[in-house]
Amino acid sequence: MNLADLRARLAGLDRLHLASLPTPLRPLPRLRAALGPETPEIRVKLDEETGFGLGGNKVRKLEFELAPGRLRGATHLVTTGGPQSNHCRVTAAAAAKLGLGCVLVINGPEPEAPTGNARLHRIFGARIRTVASRAERTAALAEVADEIAGAGGRAVVVPLGASTPHGALGYVQALLELHDQLPAESDRAVHIVVSSSSGGTLAGLWAGLALLDRPDLQVSAISADTPALELRERARALAEGALELLQLPTEGVEAVGDRVEVFDDQVGEGYGLPTAASEEAAEWMARSEGILVDRFYTAKAAAGMIAQLRSGRFPTGDRVVFWHTGGHPAVLA
Repeated sequence: MNLADLRARLAGLDRLHLASLPTPLRPLPRLRAALGPETPEIRVKLDEETGFGLGGNKVRKLEFELAPGRLRGATHLVTTGGPQSNHCRVTAAAAAKLGLGCVLVINGPEPEAPTGNARLHRIFGARIRTVASRAERTAALAEVADEIAGAGGRAVVVPLGASTPHGALGYVQALLELHDQLPAESDRAVHIVVSSSSGGTLAGLWAGLALLDRPDLQVSAISADTPALELRERARALAEGALELLQLPTEGVEAVGDRVEVFDDQVGEGYGLPTAASEEAAEWMARSEGILVDRFYTAKAAAGMIAQLRSGRFPTGDRVVFWHTGGHPAVLA
């Protein structure tokens, strides 16, 4: 579609400005050299540097999810995630900035000495409600919201990962940002590699593909936990929802679906659990480029990218962009 129209539609949406944008796009020459002479050009899109609440992809998503018009009358933000949830960290920081209470429903036992994101959740002032398993989180969210209502407040429940049509808009805007930073070159595809779990970041990139006249752009999403088919369907539905919010036709999502691939070969034993490949990838990123990725989530995407580069999946003349979605506080967990 017309880029000026897309920019105007995004600018016209209600939004809470939190992120420091644009985030940098930098080359990774030492990593490329370490992988061998046939390796394509590699860049990293550093969304770890979105700034607010120690950054990450959730900042972009919460800008639209927590738009001022959606928070009228709110007294609390309530959300959920794992013990080292980046999303919970940024939501707690946003609640503090907005002067709202915050309750986080976290699965797993209360740690004796919280570290990494778990410590930051508490530093930002969130109250923690623990549940035994991930399966219990949804019911606990409703219970917390009811308790707040019973005390005269109003809770805004933010879904897991802010992975909603509103949240996905943050990555429609992000793909437009990458478009400005990395112009198209004839006969050189751009392979975007990104981590994914709840699907909102992937959905925004997918919706962006449907809107930009950039047939060179392709997305490889590396799942941290969710089966590939389930993650793909979730992201597709969210992408269509994002286009509906922009008052645009949704048919384009399916039309560019062949340029979106989802892989679940790096999941290992599940979310929050590192693998040998993710440990290796985290070490390579740190020692070759001075970039930190957490072992549990972003490092799985880095491991997926390295595996695909080693296998020769990306032609030598193409370009690869590793979209760093943040999570470095969990390095110290």
